[in-house]
Amino acid sequence: MKKKLAVLAAVLMASAVLGGCAQKAPETETQTQTQTETQTETETETVATEAGTFDQGEALPKGKVRSYLTGKIVDKKIGRKRPYAIMLNNIYGAIPQAGIERADVVYEAPVEGAITRLMGIFEDYDGMEKIGSVRSCREYYVHFAKEFDALYVHYGQAVYACEILNSNIDNISGLSSQEGFGQLYGYAGEETFYRTDDRPSPHNCYTSADRLIEATKKLCYSREYDKDYDGHYQFAGDDQTVTFTDPATHIEPGYEVNEPWFDYNADEGVYYRYQYGDAQIDQLTGDQLKYDNVIFQLCECYPLDDHGYLAIEAEKGGTAYVFTKGTYEKCTWTKDDIESPARYFDEDGNEITINQGKTWVCVVYDTKEDQIVIE
Repeated sequence: MKKKLAVLAAVLMASAVLGGCAQKAPETETQTQTQTETQTETETETVATEAGTFDQGEALPKGKVRSYLTGKIVDKKIGRKRPYAIMLNNIYGAIPQAGIERADVVYEAPVEGAITRLMGIFEDYDGMEKIGSVRSCREYYVHFAKEFDALYVHYGQAVYACEILNSNIDNISGLSSQEGFGQLYGYAGEETFYRTDDRPSPHNCYTSADRLIEATKKLCYSREYDKDYDGHYQFAGDDQTVTFTDPATHIEPGYEVNEPWFDYNADEGVYYRYQYGDAQIDQLTGDQLKYDNVIFQLCECYPLDDHGYLAIEAEKGGTAYVFTKGTYEKCTWTKDDIESPARYFDEDGNEITINQGKTWVCVVYDTKEDQIVIE
């Protein structure tokens, strides 16, 4: 079966290259329609037909929209282009990461060996010259990226991720094939990534905004959101502040290797991030990472083989903890299907509203809920 898939992939890739795109089928009717709509926009802008549920019918200044990632008002050229979801190394020898401070949403989940890997989702990436270090794909991260209609960026992949990466996923990869599987979509050339000499391989692989944009063009991926995309989170309004009943000023997801935690800063109204016994910072700025919202999302996790590769059920739903403004709510998360955004509901069935700003999501074993610390 894998041999047949590899042959089919090779044929499709050859056809795509002849058509002017590297490893990607011609643009769809939907993409063409979206581009046409953009070219013919009128002078008067109303976001009711193009923004998420949090701003249906809201009139904003010309050229402004609500960000799908933060709920804030941003320039349309930033808020309506698809974000990049970039896999980031998080072992001790790979920190601090470069550019992570500019990620609007970060996902953290366990991989083999009880370490965690990060996926930063970047909306405003213009001018970023160093992002990384970039690491390989795990299948469940592809599903998380799809929740945001993001362009998924990785350098290599576990063999278990190959089939999903070849199933019409807009991904950008540093490798063109996988041993035992064959050719893969998403390779736009070796120039998409570069290596530095300050760290040993594989912890020295980076990319930049210009390289990613060029790869996106080569692969003929749309840079605009799907016309049916309606956002992920339910955000508070500009003059609203969400708080919950129970206090949460120090929280820990319970990961065993990096032992991360978040401390709430009441003066700023944000959670500061720590791991490996120290503040987690951005390599380029030296700033400590901080977030308006933190979510612990419990998922079923189980090993796939003796090497420790994990399967994480990204669709089944379960328990979640939502933290904001030094308070928290224990709730339930659900999804309509594997590609739809996770939604969070309180015990009365009301969707949870979070504050505008940046969000960090920790994916936690559903069998390790007792390791979560909330103080």
